[in-house]
Amino acid sequence: MESMTKKRKQRQRRTFSPEFKAEIVAACKRGDRSIGQIAADFDLVETAVRRWISDAEGKTSPPTLLSTDERVEFEVLRKENRQLREDNGILKRATAFFAKETR
Repeated sequence: MESMTKKRKQRQRRTFSPEFKAEIVAACKRGDRSIGQIAADFDLVETAVRRWISDAEGKTSPPTLLSTDERVEFEVLRKENRQLREDNGILKRATAFFAKETR
């Protein structure tokens, strides 16, 4: 019962340089050891190594093609579009309501 009450010691969050991550990714791509073995050898979490690999392959996030100003404008236009759709829906419901009243 004593083993069930022991809490697992949490690992402190660490940061790694892009060079270190690239070195780990290169070691994984060589294929002489598995990702799990490489993670264990460097005292890393396997999921973090897998994420580094997918980041290096460009699978997690596409490159942003918009500048900062364009992104801001895009967000403003999205909000405006959302508001116009909402207004349009209200007008449609009001038209249906008044059409029933006149019959």
